Amino acid sequence: MDSAFVGHVHALRLALTDPRFDACAVTGALAVLPGARDALDKAAALATGAAADGTGPYADRLAASVEAAGTAVQRPELGTLVATVPAGPADRDAATAAVAAVDDEAVRLRTAVKSRDGFFTTFFISPYSRYIARWCARRGFTPNQVTTASLITALIAAGCAATGERWGYVAAGVLLLVSFVLDCTDGQLARYSLQYSTMGAWLDATFDRAKEYSFYAGLALGAARNGDDVWALAVGSMILMTCRHVVDFSFNEANHDATANTSPTAALSDRLDSVGWTVWVRRMIILPIGERWAMIAVLTAVTTPRIVFYALLVGCAFGALYTTAGRVLRSLTRKATRTDRAAQALADLADSGPLAELQARLLRGRAGSFGSVYVAALGAVLMIGAALALPFGDPKLIAVAVIYVMASGLAVAAPLKGALDWLIPPLFRAAEYVTVLVLAAKADVPGALPAAFGLIAAVAYHHYDTVYRIRGGTGAPPHWLVRTIGGHEGRVLLLTVLAAVLASREADFPVALTAAAVFVALVVLVESIRFWVSSGAPAVHDEGEPA
Repeated sequence: MDSAFVGHVHALRLALTDPRFDACAVTGALAVLPGARDALDKAAALATGAAADGTGPYADRLAASVEAAGTAVQRPELGTLVATVPAGPADRDAATAAVAAVDDEAVRLRTAVKSRDGFFTTFFISPYSRYIARWCARRGFTPNQVTTASLITALIAAGCAATGERWGYVAAGVLLLVSFVLDCTDGQLARYSLQYSTMGAWLDATFDRAKEYSFYAGLALGAARNGDDVWALAVGSMILMTCRHVVDFSFNEANHDATANTSPTAALSDRLDSVGWTVWVRRMIILPIGERWAMIAVLTAVTTPRIVFYALLVGCAFGALYTTAGRVLRSLTRKATRTDRAAQALADLADSGPLAELQARLLRGRAGSFGSVYVAALGAVLMIGAALALPFGDPKLIAVAVIYVMASGLAVAAPLKGALDWLIPPLFRAAEYVTVLVLAAKADVPGALPAAFGLIAAVAYHHYDTVYRIRGGTGAPPHWLVRTIGGHEGRVLLLTVLAAVLASREADFPVALTAAAVFVALVVLVESIRFWVSSGAPAVHDEGEPA
């Protein structure tokens, strides 16, 4: 840091204390983490070049040399904040006046709020949750502690809903909103105090889904106490939500580093963004997490679990169709070149197990003439259609599952660089999850649907874990993990075989589903926890669009 530096304290916080980047700089200051230490040493030792040039602050010359050597240097957006090294007394006076003219704390509070949030969060939560975040920071609370408090509050809300009593539903709705306020606060606290951490990345990435899906289970248990079985609706809501998120993740991973990444559809979207009110309308109609939780909370308090799930399914289905249709149009109208990294990310998100891998290896080199996404779509439709059409335990379903395995391997045999190949992971998710739901519903025995809920939740956790590892830049989970839990096609084949074997003893099917859920959960959770608390986990915080 240059001894003549003049600027805001928060400008230095942004440059010197953000653990997400190996190298970070503002004018007059440079910080590196161990990952960029070698680059810094080389820059400092240079006898010629940018680091030895006698013009400009030494920290800036070092930063330029580090970047020239190939190490990315993050330069945070400062907005109205000041960070400069004055050249003389007049410049120093001007910089000092500029610092005094800006309220450092006000900027810090404002930037604690995510730049892209939903209408409900922006106007009904963030105006006061940022002050809760500041209160927490001044008393030494960490984002992880607030995240944990949000989870505990949501679990209590689910317990209240499980009572099946009106007071329980009202309390559940109120507590769910409190949990959401805390959920917003933890991210704002992380941005306010720059407390990004590996553990925080894992907690933030997984607890939202744990809270929401636990609440679904609480509603289903509460309805059951009143003689209304809505477990199928609860499972369907979880499936729809997870598949919708996989669409988001796959599309973003497929296109974030694609070249020539423009289209008439994207241009139209940009023009609509210039009209302020359309931005909020389009954010609201997709039912992001703020609007969704507000709807669930209000309907829980004043209606019944069945109505909550009906509203959730209709609203989320519309949002999913709207966003997916727009992304399909963008993909078909843009002329983008997908990178090898994007193709690998899609292959990892596909979650192919050993059976699909064997099929892909046999076909590799001869799969270029096939349309991967169309093969995946055909396999998914056949699997879901047969599960719906055939009676529980029909051996013909095993034959269809074998065809699905073959289609799964064929779909990933070639690099996933097609315009619509980002649809392959959500197609596989839909095929697996819906098959589990249909088999459990057709077994028509007590406990089958709750067991299916547990199995899908365990598998969905694995898929979310994969997404956030890729987002953090560390790649997918180790391949032994995917092989151990069978891959999506292996699990589908196993469940169809179990259904056929247990067709005469349908009461045992929930036991089989529960055993599968426990096995998947144990294997996935142990490896996930090991990774996210290790030194190799990324220190990230979700800054994307609301989930």
